[in-house]
Amino acid sequence: MGEDREFFQDGPELDNQYRDDSALLAWLKARLPVEVLKDIAPGLERLGERAAGEMLGMAADAEAHPPRHVPYDPWGRRIDHIETTWGWQALRRVAVEEAIVATAYERRQGPWSRLHQLIRLYLYNPSSAIASCPLAMTDGAARVLELHGNSAQKHRYLPHLLSRDPEQFWSSGQWMTERSGGSDVSGTSTVALLENSEYRLHGTKWFTSATDSQLALTLARDEALDAEGRLSLFLLELRDAHGQLNNIFVHRLKDKLGTRALPTAELTLKGTPAQRLGPAGHGVRSIATVLNITRTYNAVCAVSYMRRGLALAEDYARKRRVFGKLLADQPLHRETLAELHAEFVGALHLVLHLGVLMGREETGAASETEKTLLRLLTPIAKLYTGKQCIAIASEVLECFGGQGYIEDTGLPVLLRDCQVLSIWEGTTNVLSLDTLRVLEQGDALETFANDVARHLDRLQRPELAVLRVSIQRAVRDLQAWYQRIGEGAPAVRETGARRFAFSLARTYVAALLVGAAQHGFLSSEIAQRWCRTPLFSL
Repeated sequence: MGEDREFFQDGPELDNQYRDDSALLAWLKARLPVEVLKDIAPGLERLGERAAGEMLGMAADAEAHPPRHVPYDPWGRRIDHIETTWGWQALRRVAVEEAIVATAYERRQGPWSRLHQLIRLYLYNPSSAIASCPLAMTDGAARVLELHGNSAQKHRYLPHLLSRDPEQFWSSGQWMTERSGGSDVSGTSTVALLENSEYRLHGTKWFTSATDSQLALTLARDEALDAEGRLSLFLLELRDAHGQLNNIFVHRLKDKLGTRALPTAELTLKGTPAQRLGPAGHGVRSIATVLNITRTYNAVCAVSYMRRGLALAEDYARKRRVFGKLLADQPLHRETLAELHAEFVGALHLVLHLGVLMGREETGAASETEKTLLRLLTPIAKLYTGKQCIAIASEVLECFGGQGYIEDTGLPVLLRDCQVLSIWEGTTNVLSLDTLRVLEQGDALETFANDVARHLDRLQRPELAVLRVSIQRAVRDLQAWYQRIGEGAPAVRETGARRFAFSLARTYVAALLVGAAQHGFLSSEIAQRWCRTPLFSL
């Protein structure tokens, strides 16, 4: 008798995550100066190889062995040590070696430096067990120090935050959330008392991500200012010269749906030494600098998860045979992947455009129009991509059938980690209201409409003319709605804020896509697919 041959399905595999990303490569070739692309491409290719290779084992180890809180040493001393696995520490080293933070501040590519850095983040994040979270807050801390730090603070901290040496690198946390709420910092109860010319912080923080960092930024009521204690931004070092926590007591690590490798703690500050960072009493304004960075990171990471999910699903479709044909040859499955791909490409073009604007603003090259667009598009990009990556991750798991629901395939973690991206750095509703606040500050909606028109001006291809009409109609509808609700009660405006923000996002992305299609570095089919879904949905 012949030997029975059992069938075993091969799982999905990843190729070099830079070289295999046709949408990214096409955009970079079309938009970047030749000399800039030539300069950065070798490093991106190296990182793309690491993301598809060695980093996967590191991430698997970090995910399988979550951080552990050790409150006491064997002799009863309070130590509040947070143990992390070798995989988490190795991912941190990769981030430093690949200059995920430093690239934006070295500014070797001038105004293109921030975009270069965000592309590095895009390649790094999906293989990082969300070690990208501490990097976002580290980047935010570096930017607020660059803008608002005094000379001593810059001298001490920036070399660590921007180091390419893993032994010298420091990461930073961002401790804003208290029991009273997250995005609404008006309820902050932590106080900063001036004792012998040194600030001491007292209060409890409900969520503190990256609690294994060396630094943290936090808001506190500055009682040195007045009886009300207006909010100021403070910087603290977690440990003293002997490696002991600076009057910080960790209660527990949070048990979370996802981001399991990331240490997130609940802790109390009991006289923790700190330095005020930025102007006194302007903590909310100062922390906005950090949020602009972390929200952009959030958007880039969301798009990177879309890309990772599609890379896995597309590879699997070329291997999995059902009903006598490969999934890749099944018309309905091909259509599903094409729809997901169009959503991904639209989101990718949005965050890359945001990176261009941010780089120009940081190097003083941005026009007033570009600065206005940056302020408006930052919350829009975060809220839109945060929701879309969850939807795409869910569809990707379905592409694998039952295996998409099995933990040891490594697929469910994609959905679990995506879920946090609509919550961190402001929920969808909070960011929708932030979008309205940006519009209330000036002529941002007119600037938005003019920029959309600029992308449509040179359309000549016949198949794009119809799309121009639908995009122009969406802009008029957006303007009419905003003018109409401006005359009504604030509650009416807020009720429609989410749908309005989503309509702004879809309309702007449509303009970016038809512009790319006209210039020949994007298939017009993708722009057409994008515009099949109503752009204005109020």
